[in-house]
Amino acid sequence: MKPAAFEYHAPESVDDAVGLLSGHEDAKVLAGGQSLVPMMSFRLARPAGIVDINGISDLDYIRCEDGVVRIGATARQSALEESGEVTGCAPLLAEATGHVGHRAIRNRGTLAGSLAHNDPASEYPAVLMALGASVTAVSSGGSRVLSVEDLAGGHFLSTALGSDELITEVSVPAQSGGHGFAEFSRRHGDFAVAGVAAVVSMNGSGVESASIAAFGGTSPARLDEAETALVGSDGGSSAVAEAAARAASQFPATDDIHGSADYRRALIDVLTRQALQQAIAGAQEV
Repeated sequence: MKPAAFEYHAPESVDDAVGLLSGHEDAKVLAGGQSLVPMMSFRLARPAGIVDINGISDLDYIRCEDGVVRIGATARQSALEESGEVTGCAPLLAEATGHVGHRAIRNRGTLAGSLAHNDPASEYPAVLMALGASVTAVSSGGSRVLSVEDLAGGHFLSTALGSDELITEVSVPAQSGGHGFAEFSRRHGDFAVAGVAAVVSMNGSGVESASIAAFGGTSPARLDEAETALVGSDGGSSAVAEAAARAASQFPATDDIHGSADYRRALIDVLTRQALQQAIAGAQEV
């Protein structure tokens, strides 16, 4: 199918972009277009206007400064995958990026665009929750900073952004401790049925801190009950099993053509164990 008719806008600055968004009630931002364009082609999305931000060169950057990785709105996912700064400062993000679709998709797709779309099967919202990341959102009224948890948590194919707001930057604190990532999909490159991301730090007596998030349910979710079960433990198999059981219980599972809610909870149990074992092993080496 072909998209419904729309007005096309190609601003050259952030101010121009947010001005267009505020002046057009039903406009959508185009960055990589890997989700928006297929939805428009199937007429699942019918925006009256498209605001293409690819001409705003100031938004294409990746840099690590003052202990934070800063990623502009048009930086491509493949650039994240190849960035030494991302690998050095936020290795969980670099590892997870390799699981996003296929290379051709990552060559066009953007981190900010994936967050703004917030598909519940997407790796990025949960990974960035586990890393304690935030976004800068700009509108004609000013700018604000939202944690990814506040932006995407509890939302299905939507976010806490206003219709006139544009994500200009994703900020990821430099990772401390070991990390783990595990997902299950039918085939390589398919949307994940479920997945888990974790960051764990250890001290002399056991687990000092843990951050665990999951995807593949009704929305990406931070699993604080699993974190509580793990922190203060020795990080052994019993503690990991208890954390995994709590993760499965807390996860917002759903039924669809790929599996039942019970099936997804069972996957989350297994995937949490895998991610935590990897994270704890990495933390012990730090």
